[in-house]
Amino acid sequence: MEPIVFSGRDARTGKSHALHKRVEQLCTRAIRWAELKRKSKEEKKVAITVFSFPPDKGNVGTAAYLNVFDSIFSVLQDLKKDGYNVEGLPDTAETLIEDVIHDKEAKFSSPNLNVAYKMSVREYRSLTPYASALEESWGKPPGNLNSDGESLLVYGKQYGNVFIGVQPTFGYEGDPMRLLFSKSASPHHGFAAYYSFVEKIFQADAVLHFGTHGSLEFMPGKQVGMSDVCYPDSLIGNIPNIYYYAANNPSEATIAKRRSYANTISYLTPPAENAGLYKGLKQLSELISSYQSLKDTGRGPQIVSSIISTAKQCNLDKDVSLPEEGEELTPTERDTVVGKVYSKIMEIESRLLPCGLHVIGEPPSAMEAVATLVNIAALDRPEDGIYSLPGILAETVGRNIEDVYRGNDKGVLADVQLLREITEASRGAITAFVDKTTNKKGQVVDVAGKLSSILGFGLVEPWAQYLSKTKFIRADREKLRTLFEYLGECLKLVVADNELGSLKQALEGSYVEPGPGGDPIRNPKVLPTGKNIHALDPQAIPTEAAMQSAKVVVERLLERQKSLAQVLWMIGVRPVADTFGRVNRVEPVSLEELGRPRIDVVVNCSGVFRDLFINQMNLLDRAVKMVAELDEPEDQNYVKKHAMQQAAELNIPLREAATRVFSNASGSYSSNVNLAVENSSWNDEKQLQDMYLSRKSFAFDSDAPGAGMLEKRKVFEMALSTADATFQNLDSSEISLTDVSHYFDSDPTNLVQALRKDGRKPAAYIADTTTANAQVRTLAETVRLDARTKLLNPKWYEGMMKSGYEGVREIEKRLTNTVGWSATSGQVDNWVYEEANTTFIKDEEMLKRLMEVNPNSFRKLVQTFLEANGRGYWETSEENLERLKELYSEVEDKIEGIDR
Repeated sequence: MEPIVFSGRDARTGKSHALHKRVEQLCTRAIRWAELKRKSKEEKKVAITVFSFPPDKGNVGTAAYLNVFDSIFSVLQDLKKDGYNVEGLPDTAETLIEDVIHDKEAKFSSPNLNVAYKMSVREYRSLTPYASALEESWGKPPGNLNSDGESLLVYGKQYGNVFIGVQPTFGYEGDPMRLLFSKSASPHHGFAAYYSFVEKIFQADAVLHFGTHGSLEFMPGKQVGMSDVCYPDSLIGNIPNIYYYAANNPSEATIAKRRSYANTISYLTPPAENAGLYKGLKQLSELISSYQSLKDTGRGPQIVSSIISTAKQCNLDKDVSLPEEGEELTPTERDTVVGKVYSKIMEIESRLLPCGLHVIGEPPSAMEAVATLVNIAALDRPEDGIYSLPGILAETVGRNIEDVYRGNDKGVLADVQLLREITEASRGAITAFVDKTTNKKGQVVDVAGKLSSILGFGLVEPWAQYLSKTKFIRADREKLRTLFEYLGECLKLVVADNELGSLKQALEGSYVEPGPGGDPIRNPKVLPTGKNIHALDPQAIPTEAAMQSAKVVVERLLERQKSLAQVLWMIGVRPVADTFGRVNRVEPVSLEELGRPRIDVVVNCSGVFRDLFINQMNLLDRAVKMVAELDEPEDQNYVKKHAMQQAAELNIPLREAATRVFSNASGSYSSNVNLAVENSSWNDEKQLQDMYLSRKSFAFDSDAPGAGMLEKRKVFEMALSTADATFQNLDSSEISLTDVSHYFDSDPTNLVQALRKDGRKPAAYIADTTTANAQVRTLAETVRLDARTKLLNPKWYEGMMKSGYEGVREIEKRLTNTVGWSATSGQVDNWVYEEANTTFIKDEEMLKRLMEVNPNSFRKLVQTFLEANGRGYWETSEENLERLKELYSEVEDKIEGIDR
């Protein structure tokens, strides 16, 4: 079918002609999707786009929790079997990596990837109608990005009708002044040339963006409802866009849909496992077991002394208040010390971590799914009449699980021990159940049929059989049966897989079934993967459950100090839903009911939240302004107190002074602090703070609907200058503080200290509501927990090393993100860097493996250690620093050797 052409004869104004052109463009895009049905597989052209961030040969193929090149290799083998032309596809994923990241024509050391196409400036201008608009930010083409000075370079490799290309990055990552002042810019010429090549020279029938996430959908333009002058729209042109996206990230997947017209196909994050214990932590666990069996003998004090010294060697004295070694302790005091240490190591041991990286089309085995099921079973689901497994087991011994959690958190030895027994019994019962549904290869076969026979008459249910050997023998049979029926359904979903199937449907122009994204533990309906992800209904939040969870978190936060629902409860208002369940207004909670003063808050939203939840920003802004105008004493209403002070000082109305909801300018994302840290392109912490202030000081104003985000830096700075605490939420059990750079990119801890008149550092907290036992930890505690369970944990880093090239990059990324936290908060202990150096540099065997598998990422790892020392975040021996400098030189030589 030929494209529909509108003549534009009714052009009474230029607008009419432009409208016709836009309609033609939209119709062409729809037709291109329809043509996927018509074209044969053999003639169909597919452009696979991978990301490289920060720009470095060790980072080609970045994506959240995905082994990109193994996945591409798996996808291409499947497409080849299906009739697609992938002529010349190598025999291994490793060779595929070599083909893409090394310029075969370079005779000497070259930083270049493989050049797939050289585009002259004349060709670039003729193919890229918006090229002149980029000159304001980047000058005349070709520029110096993705360019050899004469032509624009497209990096990648073609196999038959499949092109694997490397998406250029934003382009201003290494330029501190652009990072500081760029409220929004434009793609550079090399970025535009890449998409012009894909659409008009390679002539792709579809582009497959491979993994979470690239830069295209975050380019400047409208937040939603793109026009033809918005850069994501211009770049993607008319190419059908298919996008593999992590199932646990519906918010950014929605941005990819709205701003680049993507069909987002979800992929599984790696199977979660418990972090476990290692080295001194394992020794501590054994000492605690000895203490419990021998504490009433004369050996008790001696064992406690060993526990204290071992805990100090493991640097647990920062998390647990420990007495001096040799100090006389009563039996009760000994129990308290042991209980607190025990609670801390159980927190480390049971923390969930994804092991390794996912490969598209490889579902987890049943036994790999056990940890996921254990965590699904740990949550009450009252709407489905399902009780949590820990709750059922606690009832058996006459306890309420919430009380056990509280006692455990306080380090009450008996409760820590009981919680450990409950946790082990939960794992054992679920393992026994899963074991009955698998074949000899560990694959789940016919869960429904096996569940029916397990639940039938005359058979002892496997979970009941397991629990009969524990103290939980009398657990409620009916509650267990209901729970395990639900877990059976979940198990089917966990191990099902349609990631390859959905991709092939999309490439045929067929319907891909939609489904929610999110944390699969909270909402197992996210599974199976391979669905076209959609987000939740923004008008339905905050839910009643969220408000209940928020109350718990806020009360714990306030205890320690003496997201949406949390902000509302801080200032003392409650959301009111209409008859359709939509939340469009709030009402104040009386001071009597609240039982404490109203707490002032500053809400700094991500650009993604701003785009997806504009109604909620409106709700928050109206709530704060409502509270600022209440007739209440200032010592009971800090929102009012500060707003009145700021109104007087800035000579502005009270409602404007009460502005508390900020984000980026419309169409702009992130504070750029993460880009600066990841590229080491910053001078000092003040520069990072200026980036944050210049990019995140745009206010939402409910009194000016439709006005967009307005810059109100003075109000923002004054509001921050009275903050006593900074606070963020972890939103997924799979992603923590050092897994991604977004968390430290949003952290204003050091900035608040710089703005406060007394120069005092605010307390910094992180809420973790991803498990049944919700926690509010200090930022320093959370960074330590992250380091112990991931970066320094053999289970985690060996899991990553199995993924080869990409695994080394993941290790380096955790260290870089740790430096990010040092830069924004100063909350990283010296021992974290020291232990990381011992693990990855002092161990000669590990060092060789890292250097062999991904020398570019290893070089960045070494550079990051040296940077941590140079910026004053890590004090270490001269010997360590000299070794790092030697290694940097060695790896430079090795990289040069590779490129010859």
